[in-house]
Amino acid sequence: MLLGVIADDFTGATDIAGFLVENGMRTIQLNGVPKTTLDIDADAVVISLKSRSCPVDEAIDTSVSALNWLRQQGCQQFYFKYCSTFDSTREGNIGPVTDALLNALGEDFTIVCPALPVNGRTVFNGHLFVMGELLSDSGMRNHPVTPMTDSSLVRLMDNQSSGTTGLVNYQTIEQGAQAVAERFAALAREGHRYTVLDAFNQSHLETLGEAVKSLKLVTGGSGLASGIAKNWTEHLSDQSSAKQAGKPQQAKTVVLSGSCSIMTNQQVANYAQKAPHLALDVKACLEQQDYCESVFQWVLENLEADFAPMVYATAEPEVLKAIQAQYGAQASSHAVEQFFSQLAHQLKENGVQNFIVAGGETSGVVTQSLGVKGFHIGPQIAPGVPWVKAIDSKLSLALKSGNFGDVNFFETAQGFYHD
Repeated sequence: MLLGVIADDFTGATDIAGFLVENGMRTIQLNGVPKTTLDIDADAVVISLKSRSCPVDEAIDTSVSALNWLRQQGCQQFYFKYCSTFDSTREGNIGPVTDALLNALGEDFTIVCPALPVNGRTVFNGHLFVMGELLSDSGMRNHPVTPMTDSSLVRLMDNQSSGTTGLVNYQTIEQGAQAVAERFAALAREGHRYTVLDAFNQSHLETLGEAVKSLKLVTGGSGLASGIAKNWTEHLSDQSSAKQAGKPQQAKTVVLSGSCSIMTNQQVANYAQKAPHLALDVKACLEQQDYCESVFQWVLENLEADFAPMVYATAEPEVLKAIQAQYGAQASSHAVEQFFSQLAHQLKENGVQNFIVAGGETSGVVTQSLGVKGFHIGPQIAPGVPWVKAIDSKLSLALKSGNFGDVNFFETAQGFYHD
């Protein structure tokens, strides 16, 4: 085993797993920490957790448990994967988890690299941009769980971690991997525990991937995965058929959307013009015990349509705020998650095999409800979003982070059945 990845949510796990497969690493994704060691024929293992927005202590415990399991499997390098928009609060969880992983490994230095230029996430002079806008000016400022109101990754890390944070700017990166490694050493001597990495194109990520080869722990989004995968080229066998294991088959399909991101709103609106669609009634989720049953029956009635039926809790920011004001953010969010969990289970029991899911939290509860223990990683629908197939059943899933994919994502995903 070469690389062990600890991902803080389900869509983030499939995101990085897809990039590893695209760059030649046979990759298995596991949902949660296995209770025993496994005989896995893969170059990389990605463990998906639900630690992005849970209490800090819980995030630390599950992340360290994942690290310990990956060490038992013989992994040589470790990757703490979080969202390319650095989703966290002032208190964490990215900083505290990074500290805990460093301590467990006996290491005292790592990098912070959320950049994913192919999806518009770039870092310039230590500030994170989303599609050319500062993070704090983007739609992430309205995130219902982790609103991002500061774009400085240096400040964000300093506020939520135990050490101090340096910066490797793009001028150094453009001098090559050796210059970056020398900058790492200088920052470590100055007492910094972490360094933010500028990156706003693929060339930067390739250089950075080479530069971090000697680090035991790296942290970041999925963008760095391509560069890191290239470090293991001499250890990799023929990967020409790797993506076939995760390719979906023609079967009953449903689209479930729980994300309220800007892109998912656009995707839902676009898809609703072509396919049967039903908007989730949060009040009914909270107050009507038989509401899920009625939605379930609606889905069954529409499974034979040209495009898969869509059930969505996606809403504009103003509508979302009104719902949260009326019912409370936690109560409404929990009700929606429980609804999707129950609906997915019922649909599986009635022959639905393909689930296209938007939103990290929604993807997590759906995957858990379906009882999927792990995935083979298949072809990418969009950068960072592969189809995945359960290792122990016929279920296939497309688990999409909120802002990933273009407006035709839900339709494009279904096109893979015929390729």
